[in-house]
Amino acid sequence: MRKRYLLIVVSLLASLFIYVFYRTEKTVINEMLIRLISLDNYVALRTIVAGLLPLNELVIYSLPGGLWVFCITLTSNPYHIRLSNWQIDCVFIPLVFSIGLEIFQALRVTNGRFDIMDICVAIAFWLPAKYFFNDNPDKVNILDPLDGRGLMCLASYGIVYFSHVLD
Repeated sequence: MRKRYLLIVVSLLASLFIYVFYRTEKTVINEMLIRLISLDNYVALRTIVAGLLPLNELVIYSLPGGLWVFCITLTSNPYHIRLSNWQIDCVFIPLVFSIGLEIFQALRVTNGRFDIMDICVAIAFWLPAKYFFNDNPDKVNILDPLDGRGLMCLASYGIVYFSHVLD
């Protein structure tokens, strides 16, 4: 179990690294960092890091989403949500969310650019998280009672807000 959480932390830190040093400064996380260290310091640091470690577009634009899907699938795996007579397996929510977001981008309902590669990467990261790390077949309702792991799972969904691009 500790290895799983270490894998989650490392994956989220890798995504954070990519967002901070390679994505637009208009994301929520970068706006927060700029307010903390100043725009000039942020631009200087970003220029140094991106110059020392050039990354290709697939890594910059698709990998962070795939890593998020991987992490949130791992944290969602033990849970379901029960709504009256319906039971939703939480392991499917990250995949539906990421594909749905791409569809909304294609329809121009939300900011961003539709990219089929983002869907392929999301599926590629979702599959091992669902099938190779599924060591608890007895799923529990995430809301009954809400414990530390359930709270961590729900909070992980909120992480996607930090990648939101501000206008």
